Amino acid sequence: MPTCPAGHDSADDEFCDVCGREIGGAPPADPAAAAPAAPAAPDLPPAGATCQACGAPLAGRFCEACGHDSLTAPPPKATPEAAPDPEAVPSVEPVPAVRMPAATPWTATVSADRAYFDQVMAAEGPDAAGIRFPPFCPDRHFPLQGEQVSIGRQSRSRGIQPDIDLIGPPEDPGVSHLHALLVSGPDGWSVVDLDSANGLSVNDESTPLSPNTPRPLADGDRVYLGAWTKITLRRA
Repeated sequence: MPTCPAGHDSADDEFCDVCGREIGGAPPADPAAAAPAAPAAPDLPPAGATCQACGAPLAGRFCEACGHDSLTAPPPKATPEAAPDPEAVPSVEPVPAVRMPAATPWTATVSADRAYFDQVMAAEGPDAAGIRFPPFCPDRHFPLQGEQVSIGRQSRSRGIQPDIDLIGPPEDPGVSHLHALLVSGPDGWSVVDLDSANGLSVNDESTPLSPNTPRPLADGDRVYLGAWTKITLRRA
């Protein structure tokens, strides 16, 4: 009795009456050998493993929380930023120093002027007959500071303390206790007659200044008041 390639005994000598294969044909191929090899299963993280990137539990290769591949190196951890210290002094970029021009100082020089005294005597001013020009009167220098500088003669009983005190010696009797005021401005100084008894004049002007009216002064201007007093303003 013939046998088919699959090993069946067949009564038919051409084709197997069990499987229908041709008697004497090629044996059937091994199904296991003919099937393509299945791809190797990827390495899976062990049970209970956590994601190296975020720490979430892993159920497979890729983290369901952050998507990190567990078979690759974990990303570098960011250094946490330190909380700001409320007592720390904030750093400030240095600002280039701007050098401002220093204010130019002024000086008032007080002296006795013989020519002015002679003019006062010629005009027969108040009590002119009893006034004598001082034989010695050294120059006095007063730096001008602040916004206002008062000119006059000290009076303790009235509480008057002028910045430029002309009480002497020698004392000019024609100067009022609060005679005038020097006022600072953007371009220099001005003089104001505080409605004094004998008034004041500037340079060679023959007309006295109007009371309570500022008169601008320039470097070298001269202010005349009293019987012989001359005040010269100088810019250093």
